[in-house]
Amino acid sequence: MNTICRKFSGCLAVAIATLLPAALPASASEGVVPPSDGDLAAAVRVAGQPDAIGLARSNFRQVDHIEPQRITMGEKGIPVYTLNPDFVRGIAGAPAGVLRSVAVTATADSGQKATLQAMPEGPGKWVAASVFSGNDEETLSGRLKPGSVLLNEPQINGWYELGPDGVVLLQASLPQSPVGKFVPLSEYQREVHGRYADKLPGSDYQRDRGIGFTQAVPPPVDTGLPVAIVAGLITAGVAGVGIVLVAVWRRRRLTPR
Repeated sequence: MNTICRKFSGCLAVAIATLLPAALPASASEGVVPPSDGDLAAAVRVAGQPDAIGLARSNFRQVDHIEPQRITMGEKGIPVYTLNPDFVRGIAGAPAGVLRSVAVTATADSGQKATLQAMPEGPGKWVAASVFSGNDEETLSGRLKPGSVLLNEPQINGWYELGPDGVVLLQASLPQSPVGKFVPLSEYQREVHGRYADKLPGSDYQRDRGIGFTQAVPPPVDTGLPVAIVAGLITAGVAGVGIVLVAVWRRRRLTPR
């Protein structure tokens, strides 16, 4: 199983983000596709299966260092959307988000919480894919206005309220806009196009094994320090508008092989 700290765990690179020209979607407010009631119910059922509860138990053991006697799975499934590559590209009519998973909260008898992610695996089929510490999805979904959905921009570990006309940042490890500020969809599309359009699957950047943002820091001079330490010092010393720190997920993730 792979584990990644749920909390922000460190910087991997520094980049200068420049806004690139983009063709905006003809219908920027094109809505996301919600899961059906049947799909939500199926995802919640999967979260209550023994293998899913076992994943949650492993998370509590490794993250919270507890051995719960009882784990209660929530009865509500929370649709979680992720940034749509076609929206980043500027394809006309592409919604900002695509459904990634349905989140279900697991609660240990001691009160600690974790979040199970049920992911689609073919029509009408859902699998328990991973477990994250905490219950961010449940907490943040409670702040959504009617008609809005929860959108994740994983590159900055950002969570947004996605509505028909725009997004509002709820929280992020590396915020690119003020928390609570409404950003129209057309403007958000320009922003994410500038951040990611040249780094999508199939790009030269990906083929060159980039990690999400173009490296824009000159090679450090030989100081006698290990490369990792030098890179860390460079990262810590850079600040200013347009500088993006690329981070791994803030969560500890448990994923079955």
